[in-house]
Amino acid sequence: MKLKRLFSWASALSLSACAIGPNYRQPEAPAHAGYQTGASPDTVRATPDAGAAGAGQRLVQGADTPGDWWSLFQVPELNALVSRALANNASLKAAQGSLKAAYEQTKVQGAPLLPSISAMFNPTRNKTAHAFSPVPGDNSYLYNVHTLQLNISYQPDLWGGLRRQIESQAAQGEMQRFQLEATTNTLINTLIIAVITQASLNAQIKATQEIIANQQHVLDVMEAQQKLGDISEANVMAQRAALTQVQATLPPLHLQAEQAHDQIAMLVGTTPNEILPEATLDEFRLPPTLPVTLPSQLLEQRPDIRAAASQIHSSSAQVGIAIANRLPNVQLSATPGEAVNAMSQFFTPGYGNWTIGATLAQPIFQGFELWHLEREARANLLAATEQYHNTVLTAIQNVADTLHALSDDADALSISAANEDAATKSLKISRGQLSSGDISPLLLRNAQQVELQAKLNLIAAKATRFTDSVALFQAVGGGWWHRNDSGVKTPPTDWRAAF
Repeated sequence: MKLKRLFSWASALSLSACAIGPNYRQPEAPAHAGYQTGASPDTVRATPDAGAAGAGQRLVQGADTPGDWWSLFQVPELNALVSRALANNASLKAAQGSLKAAYEQTKVQGAPLLPSISAMFNPTRNKTAHAFSPVPGDNSYLYNVHTLQLNISYQPDLWGGLRRQIESQAAQGEMQRFQLEATTNTLINTLIIAVITQASLNAQIKATQEIIANQQHVLDVMEAQQKLGDISEANVMAQRAALTQVQATLPPLHLQAEQAHDQIAMLVGTTPNEILPEATLDEFRLPPTLPVTLPSQLLEQRPDIRAAASQIHSSSAQVGIAIANRLPNVQLSATPGEAVNAMSQFFTPGYGNWTIGATLAQPIFQGFELWHLEREARANLLAATEQYHNTVLTAIQNVADTLHALSDDADALSISAANEDAATKSLKISRGQLSSGDISPLLLRNAQQVELQAKLNLIAAKATRFTDSVALFQAVGGGWWHRNDSGVKTPPTDWRAAF
């Protein structure tokens, strides 16, 4: 009973005492933080001539981001690919396994808060020489000894060093959790960009093939004119060279499209030989509303910022650990047991034995090692704090750059649409003028080249409008708080609740 009361008192003292060292506090957002000078725009201009990619969008301050935000593009093939990637991607599964291990390690760190108890049973057969007195009570020289013993040890956490270790490990687990969320966001973003890129390349291939067919038709007409003596062979060969020049652009486009397919296959957890659903660029729709998270909200929504904050938490706990290691420690131990000659004698009066002890240890001199370890911990805390500030500024810059891109790329799309319309009309006029002999074939070839580049630029500009929206969803956090990406139950916010 005395032993029980001793350990109960020590446990209560350990859990209720204040932990030494700095207590973690949530860092604050930079004062007066914003994404641009002046008033922020609340709309993205529309370009009606550009189809679905030219739709206008509203920018809503403080709007929430849905967990399945990619469904706003209204592409069933895209939704299927993202769901498959979240279920099968190897990198994501590896990160989930590492997170589970980190949570278990937090439990391991908490074990020293409780007494350590082990049992030992040691049966022996003994013989005493005649030169010595018999050992057992029955004066026999051959005898058995059965020893049953408990080894109990406990170190009261007087200064909170053990609790700081748990706190540090729990913060490391949280950091891995948010790193997993960042990995998931990157996976989703990379996959969607790859799908859009593939759709854009397929559209460019189709447009190039149509232009090749048109230029082939012009070449056929010019060859017929040459037979009639209306144009020279030099003009025919120049048109043929222009045709082959356009044809030469097809293999690189096919290669990029095939590489996009291979990347998509890897991201969804399969091999390139599998046929995967493909979306066309015309299927995509721009989300009518885009969230613009306030800088103060980024601290909670961006997983990279949350991971940096967890690193500060872990580093601050490490300072407490370093301080506690320089202070006195108490180690309590007890070894109750029994030693009997026969098994039937166990748990009968008179055979019990026990030892109770306590050890007080105070580091005196270790070559200034403990002092330097504390200084190292404080330096690491300072470095983690500055890294956090850098991460916050980078996140704000990321959102600002994306907002600029939304506006500027909408203007670029409008210009590209007008350029493509003018180039198409110019080529149509040039063909008519060539048939009537009003212009030289050289001017027609220039018009053909301008039309090709204008069509490709318009397709690229449409794809950019979609990727800009994707980038904004990721920049504001990706809506991870509405999903369960970790695959494990989140530990309690207060680490003490786990013990």
